[in-house]
Amino acid sequence: MLHVKGTISRMLAASAASALLVLGSRASAQTLPGPATSSAPAGNPTPDYHPSLGDLMTMAVQPRHTKLGLAGQEGNWPYAQYELSELRNAFARVARTIPIYRTIDMAAIIGALTAEPLQAVEQAIQARDARRFKTAYANLTTACNACHLSQDHAPVVIRIPSTNPYPDQDFRKPVR
Repeated sequence: MLHVKGTISRMLAASAASALLVLGSRASAQTLPGPATSSAPAGNPTPDYHPSLGDLMTMAVQPRHTKLGLAGQEGNWPYAQYELSELRNAFARVARTIPIYRTIDMAAIIGALTAEPLQAVEQAIQARDARRFKTAYANLTTACNACHLSQDHAPVVIRIPSTNPYPDQDFRKPVR
């Protein structure tokens, strides 16, 4: 019996030591600089992804701009308010991810060019005023294009959506 207890004690001690080794190596892997471990096969490391300004505009800003326009065109004010908030968040993510583009402070230029148009869009949404929304949204779109021009991206022209590129989403105001 004494032999069994000794064997169990040694097994428990070995298991605990193994667990501490594993936990210790995980902790040091998280805190020590060096190559990241990955589940990718050897020779195919997972690359760090650093989105470009164009990537962020295409993935985060442009869809929000489009959806905001479609919601406003349909008079779906609750959804328009949601997309306005999402658009502001997308601009903030761009500024956090790429604080300086070339030599331009992104938060400063985004704020300078969009603060007033975004505020006008918000006021139109709150007033549920389709005419004011149309004008404010057009001014926001113009501000986007002014930014593109200021950064030598004249070929990037944003338009007011004329069709719904999201066939799986209904932008009409909900029926109560």
